[in-house]
Formats: sequence, C-alpha cells, structure tokens
Amino acid sequence: MKINLEILDAAYLMGEVEIDNLNTKELVPKMVFRRRLTKAAKLVIELVSKVNFTNGRIMYASAFGELEATAKILNAILNKEGISPTDFQNSVYNTPVSYASILENNQNEIMTISCGDNTSNRLLKLGAIKALDNDEILLVATETLNIKNIEQINSCIDYLEVAVALKVKVTKKEANINIIEVDKTLPKSIAYLVQVAKTFDKEKQNIIGISL
Repeated sequence: MKINLEILDAAYLMGEVEIDNLNTKELVPKMVFRRRLTKAAKLVIELVSKVNFTNGRIMYASAFGELEATAKILNAILNKEGISPTDFQNSVYNTPVSYASILENNQNEIMTISCGDNTSNRLLKLGAIKALDNDEILLVATETLNIKNIEQINSCIDYLEVAVALKVKVTKKEANINIIEVDKTLPKSIAYLVQVAKTFDKEKQNIIGISL
C-alpha cells in the first residue's frame, strides 16, 4: 500500500555544536515556563512557529530522546547522588512536543516514536496512516546529542543538534519528491526527513509517496 502526502510547509534547524539564534524569548514570554524548557523543546517550539502550526495532531520522533537529561540521571546514579525530579520529568521522550502543546494550548492527539536509525522512515509511515483522517498534521523530529564528553564516542557525524518539521495532509495526486541521497554528516535517524525539508519549494506542490 502506498499513501501520498502533500507537504504544506517545512522547516529544519542544524547546528554542529548547538543551534543558535532561536526566538525562544519571544515565543515563550513567561520566564518561569521558558526556564523549564529542554534543548529539544526549544527546537520544537521554534519549528512549530516556522511552519505556522498551533493546533492539531502532532507525530513526534527521536532516536535518542532527551539525552542531556538522561545523562544527568545516569551520572547521579553512578555517583550515588539524588536524582533531580526535573531531570526525571525531562527524560521522557515526548517532553519536547508536550511543552510545545502546553504553550499553544493544543489538546489534540500527540504520538511519540523512537526507532533508532529508522526513525525518519517510521515517522513518515505513522504520519501517512494518521493523515488518512484528512486533517493537517505535523511531523516533527529532533536529535540533541551535544552532551558532556560526546566527542569521546562520536566520530561519524558533524551536526550534534538537528530538528525538522513537516506539515502534511493526505493527497491523491502523484508524488514528485524522490530522495536518493541524504547528508551523511547528520544523525541517520533524522537525515532523510531533513533532506525532504530541504527539497520543499513554496512555489509548487510538494508530494512524497510513503510505502507501508
């Protein structure tokens, strides 16, 4: 079975170490709420703004999740210290999109998946199935790998912070997007989605076929 998705809008963010020049202060005016945001949450909120998506269903994906919060928890366990309740809360995979939904008072369905290097592929398949309800949905993925000592284990990617969002709806029109190669300096889990976003052209219809 094949489902075609029309990409209504797309945005992506990339940083070799971290993504700078975010509009978090403007997008999240309440300092108390802003201070609670994780790295990935800030990226999701930025992307939601860029694609003008404030209310609707969101499908979110990340292979590694909130790595910084998870690393802090593991360090606390290693050093036999107390675990921070905030770190525990922020280590949940759906934390970024949950913060974004609270900010926009979006009470629609949210789903979060994680599938290692196949995360991009699985998110597109999930989005295609969900889009059969004929509403506009948001597909968003992040990887925030910039944690302490990451250089000791990373030797294959150049970008440690990456995020991408696609606003999509189902269509019966023929696909015109064909991704052959992806940027190998990005995490494999998100590289395909970023390539799709890079091909997006506001001046034409952008349709991608998803094989289930």
